[in-house]
Amino acid sequence: MGNTQPTNKTGRKVVQQKLDIAKKTNILSLSEHKLETMPEPVLQIATLRTLDVSKNNLKSLGHLERLTNLKSLHCENNKLPAGALSSVSTLSKLQTLIAGGNLLGNPVATGGAAQPKPLPVLPAALKQLVLDHNHFSTVPRSVVASTLIRLEKLDLSYNQLATLPEEIGNLKKLEELKLDNNMIVALPETIGTLLKLKVLSLRENAISVTSTLFSAKNPQPLPASLFADTPLIDLNLHGNNLTSTQLNEFDGYKAFLDRRQKVKTAGLYGGAMTNLDVCGLE
Repeated sequence: MGNTQPTNKTGRKVVQQKLDIAKKTNILSLSEHKLETMPEPVLQIATLRTLDVSKNNLKSLGHLERLTNLKSLHCENNKLPAGALSSVSTLSKLQTLIAGGNLLGNPVATGGAAQPKPLPVLPAALKQLVLDHNHFSTVPRSVVASTLIRLEKLDLSYNQLATLPEEIGNLKKLEELKLDNNMIVALPETIGTLLKLKVLSLRENAISVTSTLFSAKNPQPLPASLFADTPLIDLNLHGNNLTSTQLNEFDGYKAFLDRRQKVKTAGLYGGAMTNLDVCGLE
């Protein structure tokens, strides 16, 4: 096994102190501890509800399935490859999974064997899923599975996505979708079936139009149903090859503007003033 750091006496003492406290609080943070493997004592705290092992050098999470009471897992900014989250599928109480800044979308050396799936089947209890900066060229199927009936927030920013699968419509409780800094050229019609969607960020993508005379041969890249049928009030398109004048010609856009006009105070959504500029466009 790899060396589990910190190796200095002071570092080990700090970790032990945190482990002792975690046994009482069921909350443990080992962020920025230079860990290369998951410390075995962590996996022995069966009552643990919150675990933060972000900003380390982990390539594996060990036998994480032992932590059956875990509700929140932060493992972002490590070196986790495809398949490294396989044990997460058994964590039936998990509501928050923050796993950005890893290598989950990269192929791994298998010696000729089949590539592991980037992600396993995800727990149905999930409410927040963050997978930014993971080298995904396609959205893993488990991310848009019909079993994720409670998912409210999804972040797939800073990947290499050109499309979003039609199965995005499975996420019926989704309220916030972040897709910044990808290569997305259009969204599927099923985006309009997300009847809870209020925030959509598509900054720095590849959405563009050559003509606003939309037809079967020249489809509208953002479906009219997105504007007319969802409760969307915060849309960010900054950095796309699109102007506010062109956006105004999109079918359904007027319904979106009318809905946003009703947003007057900070308390109407999420305790923060909704951005009422022209979706980040000029």
